[in-house]
Amino acid sequence: MKKLMLGNDAVARGVYEAGATVVSSYPGTPSTEITESLSKYDEIYSEWAPNEKVALEVAAGASIAGARAFSAMKHVGLNVAADPLFTMSYIGSNGGLVIAVADDPGMHSSQNEQDSRHYAIASKTVMLEPADSQEAKDYTIKAFDISEEFDTPVLVRLSTRISHSQSLVELQERREVELKEYTCNPSKNVMMPAMGRRRHVFVEERILKLKKYAEESGINEIELKDRSIGIISSGIAYQYAKEVFPDASFLKIGMPYPLPDKMILDFAGHVHKLIVIEELDPIIEEHCKALGLKVTGKNKLPLCGEYSADLLGHNLLGTEKGTYSLNEDILPVRPPVMCAGCPHRGFYHAVNRLKLIVTGDIGCYTLGALPPLNALDTCICMGAGFTAAHGFNKARGSEFSKKVIGVMGDSTFTHSGITGLVDIIYNKGISTVVVLDNSITGMTGHQNNPVNGFTIKGEKTKQVDIEKLAYAIGFERVRIVDPFDVDNTVKVLREETKADEPSLIIVQRPCALLKSVKYNGCTAVDQEKCRRCMMCMKIGCPAISDIDGRITIDETICVGCGLCTRVCKFGAMALKEDCKVEY
Repeated sequence: MKKLMLGNDAVARGVYEAGATVVSSYPGTPSTEITESLSKYDEIYSEWAPNEKVALEVAAGASIAGARAFSAMKHVGLNVAADPLFTMSYIGSNGGLVIAVADDPGMHSSQNEQDSRHYAIASKTVMLEPADSQEAKDYTIKAFDISEEFDTPVLVRLSTRISHSQSLVELQERREVELKEYTCNPSKNVMMPAMGRRRHVFVEERILKLKKYAEESGINEIELKDRSIGIISSGIAYQYAKEVFPDASFLKIGMPYPLPDKMILDFAGHVHKLIVIEELDPIIEEHCKALGLKVTGKNKLPLCGEYSADLLGHNLLGTEKGTYSLNEDILPVRPPVMCAGCPHRGFYHAVNRLKLIVTGDIGCYTLGALPPLNALDTCICMGAGFTAAHGFNKARGSEFSKKVIGVMGDSTFTHSGITGLVDIIYNKGISTVVVLDNSITGMTGHQNNPVNGFTIKGEKTKQVDIEKLAYAIGFERVRIVDPFDVDNTVKVLREETKADEPSLIIVQRPCALLKSVKYNGCTAVDQEKCRRCMMCMKIGCPAISDIDGRITIDETICVGCGLCTRVCKFGAMALKEDCKVEY
């Protein structure tokens, strides 16, 4: 049976068909849907872990125990999981161990562009790279087989376009794979220096075997057509290149590490001109140059951003043979914005009233950096909201610290914020830090987390109590506020930032998009009472507009949260029940 599937759903199907039984991941766009899809298969245990390091360690433990195990993450998540990745390269696998990593060229939802092929090279871990949904499924299955045959973890590299594009996939039955026998083997599984030295030798020997596999397995393919141009490409870039140069010869790379030297040299010998088309870093290109080949690549194509058929046509058609017409239509830009009813909006409005410096973090609340809120001063990585504030205050002293707060969400807090709290207490900090608890992992599409107390399958579980945790760590000042009670939020922020000791403020209001959140009606503007003070415009709600000198509410967007009614000092905003749209 064939089915139209997202690349991410196809990876999940591959995990299922390969007979895997343990999955642990942390949500991160563009990888999130893989594990969400896997949670629907009852034959597989799946979980959201607090962060990617924990997730990979859980999968590694399951692999050593004999199960086929899997973990998925985005590119910056692999940074968090790098510690276990490098060591598991030495340990290898018992049951197959596969890690899907989704890169984000163009930074659609990420704080940087990063090429995860570097991790494969640095950790000496084999990597596969599918170019469509069918390959996403097939390569995932193949990855488990490679893992067990060569005693190695295997990385499957995706990109935003592969993860979120759909193509037909041939579905097969699940292969039931028995647990591998577990035997105590410290020389393999305990990475002390003496054992590690021996395993490093094994890793180097494994790479030589995998190089031979790359040449002979068929995962890298030569397509000889017009030999005036030969293109080496992989992943989504291969699809773009095929669209622009349908008659060219191709070497399609399905295994970007280790690369097939003999096949590359053989292909180069059959074509007149060699072009390497790859997104982000020139990894294949530099490898070709190291083999003594002359190639066209990043001298014509950009290092930054994602590619497209338009981009390849524009950059290469002037000098190369191709048949692609540029698309001159320009789509309108849709700027990111916090949703109508978002609880973070009230909090940032309070912050702006006090003119505080905010060290921010990764999540929906990062959008508070944009106009008209302009409320964030820094955003580094997951967990840095707290630690950057601590660094600010240690650098500039106690008086300056009364102007600084560190901010992160509830999911980010369990991901990497707890250690920041410990650092502040242990090192005698006086920072005021804030957890924006909206009861969900919002930015990646509403995944449960340890703070809201539900598992990936929606089952009730133990709920992490942030307040009790802070007291246990050593905080003596913990406050809880509702961000839509703006005046009280301002009052609490003022009191806590003035204190000469560390404090934690927990800002609690659920995400407006949760099905459990029900606001009644919508807001209307009394034009006679409106003084055009523009205070309502400063909260940045997408439902509020200034049109021809009149403040108006778009009833198709307004959810009736009532924040604007609390901000307006003239009573011009009021909730009404007879809206045009039902919620």
